[in-house]
Amino acid sequence: MSKVPSLTLNNGIAMPQLGFGVWQIEDDQAFTTVGQALEAGYRSIDTAAIYGNEAGTGKALAASGIPREELFVTTKLWNSDHGHDAALRAFDTSLGKLGLEYVDLYLIHWPLPSRDTYIDTYKALEKIYADGRAKAIGVSNFQPAHLERLLGETSVVPAVNQIELHPQFPQADSRAFHARHNIVTEAWSPLGQGKGLLEHPTIAELAAKHGRTPAQVVLRWHLQLGNVAIPKSVTPSRIAENIDVFGFELDDADLAALAGLDSGNRLGPDPATFDVG
Repeated sequence: MSKVPSLTLNNGIAMPQLGFGVWQIEDDQAFTTVGQALEAGYRSIDTAAIYGNEAGTGKALAASGIPREELFVTTKLWNSDHGHDAALRAFDTSLGKLGLEYVDLYLIHWPLPSRDTYIDTYKALEKIYADGRAKAIGVSNFQPAHLERLLGETSVVPAVNQIELHPQFPQADSRAFHARHNIVTEAWSPLGQGKGLLEHPTIAELAAKHGRTPAQVVLRWHLQLGNVAIPKSVTPSRIAENIDVFGFELDDADLAALAGLDSGNRLGPDPATFDVG
């Protein structure tokens, strides 16, 4: 059994607090890499239609021999499949590629506010949820204004909002909004995409203090904030390292030092204007 603790979603479903992301992993490589992650103890795997690796991910899940009820599988609806009927078809396609009867979490990947389709799209997710083909539903990259509208016009509160989140972009406003509405915050690019965060002197000092790696310090920060984090790696040693974050704790001074890294700068697109695909 995995040593990763779980958070309880707003519908009572348990979700591991640390998962494995497969963004930018080719389909044929996903079979090997996801297999290595499962062997290292990960039980939550996060993919998406646009990643093009649902089939390889599904094969790795099947080959692992791990009982389905011990796995937590997330996939996401891509932008070209917004709209009620298109979303239902896209979900069928994803489920078929994964080779599963249900997913644990299905997310709208981006809100695309300029298209004004995310309400109809989310209503398709509500049907998928009602039919038991997704154990939980949610969104990704939604800002508080998008969530406010969604809460006002639909009936199922999203279980999760997956957003860009790391010490240089901690998303305090979104996390506070999620906490008020019992929505779990899930961090994508939790380690800052290898764009300098892990080389920051503050993180290097904390890593030395705790006898840990910079990545382990940042992942520990996520866990203590109450985030779900889904680090991605294709290196077996790093895959193992990233799940070995339960034997130490950051103290108040550590957390204060990390809070000082907030630059307010995104690495990814702005959800208010992103409209691709």
